[in-house]
Amino acid sequence: MEDSTRLPPGARAAIRAGDNRVYVSAGTAWEIAIKFHAGKLPSAQLLVEDFDGYLSRCGFQTQQILISHAIAAAALQFENKDPFDRMLIAQAQIEGLTLVSNQAAFDRFGIQRIW
Repeated sequence: MEDSTRLPPGARAAIRAGDNRVYVSAGTAWEIAIKFHAGKLPSAQLLVEDFDGYLSRCGFQTQQILISHAIAAAALQFENKDPFDRMLIAQAQIEGLTLVSNQAAFDRFGIQRIW
């Protein structure tokens, strides 16, 4: 959304590649909305107000949270207690998705990660 320079060129290229489908987890929307409403992410107002529209304009797809994702996220043997991180790992595992994240600790869960 902000075209942040913190996103490495390889990750940016993968997201922009026309032959890649980009999924955004409903958990990501949830986390962004929580941070926005807590005053920690004021720049996300337009995104929070029209998340579906933004995803559609970018050609991104929504990855819904399924019961199987929730069960797998809870079962992860992971010292990180962040429920959003757990959800992203579980969704990547179950759906066979590549995760864009700077969290090297995610690698031990057998998922593909770009950063």
